[in-house]
Amino acid sequence: MLNVLYIGLGVLLLTCGGEALIRGALAAAQRLGVSPLLSGLLIVGFGTSAPELVVSVDAALNARPDIAVGNVVGSNIGNILLVLGLCALITPLAVKPLALRRDAVTVLAASILFLVLVGGSALARFDAAILLLALLAYLVWAYRTERFGGAPSGALHEAEAQELTAIPGSVFGTVAASVLGLALLILGSRVLLTGAVGIAEAFGVSEAVIGLTLVAVGTSLPELSISVIAAFRRHADVAIGNILGSNIFNLLGILGISALLQPLPVHARILQFDQWVMLAVSLLLLVFLYTGRRLSRIEGGLLVLGYGAYLGLSFTVFSA
Repeated sequence: MLNVLYIGLGVLLLTCGGEALIRGALAAAQRLGVSPLLSGLLIVGFGTSAPELVVSVDAALNARPDIAVGNVVGSNIGNILLVLGLCALITPLAVKPLALRRDAVTVLAASILFLVLVGGSALARFDAAILLLALLAYLVWAYRTERFGGAPSGALHEAEAQELTAIPGSVFGTVAASVLGLALLILGSRVLLTGAVGIAEAFGVSEAVIGLTLVAVGTSLPELSISVIAAFRRHADVAIGNILGSNIFNLLGILGISALLQPLPVHARILQFDQWVMLAVSLLLLVFLYTGRRLSRIEGGLLVLGYGAYLGLSFTVFSA
């Protein structure tokens, strides 16, 4: 019971910390004259992955590679199946394929790159460098196409920056929000890891399973909140764009940083099952976006049911 409380408290601290850090960063960007386009792309699109980043880095440094890798892979699966599925149930998500083609293809390409790099059952520092270089290339590509190419996704990222309100107006408020957010993220990470390891030991399941499920869902709450708000406001492109940006940063940025700090062996269960689920759902989302140009409520329901099936298999067939 105490470990469950640790999990709940850790998730709460991570959620509040992520929100505070994003708002502080947006306020700083406004004061520095950073464009809304770049703010939405970097701060909101990638900033919602701050809990995943802190948890995975903390787990890697504390010799918990199964949680570090499982958190990223599980978050990417949950973002597509659970978060986008729930958003599509709220309102069908019509999208402009031209606006999201680059990011949807990049998510699929990043998933394939992950499979290739972990072929030897581990992510070494050399692999981490490749992931981070791929992230840098994506950022340059994204900014150039949106800044100079007139890509319609530029408006999407500007809208992402506007989804958050109550941005600090003073220098003190900006600094306070940023520092508080970072402190809560670090504290929440420690508390969440304590509870996650305790639950794994108590129920006799692997840390990989806990990282792929409980930890992954907990650290994905910022993506869930931003996307659900966007869905209720009928901002479909923002809901989907936020998830695509987060999944790209999870694979290329978070795993890149974590493996650069500490090489990460990958659990056999992830190699046999979860990496293929991640690839399959990334491909499925791409198909949905290209064929129907929307995520309907039926498709959203199928995604949520798919996540339920994934959880069921995680705690039964693949629980070791």
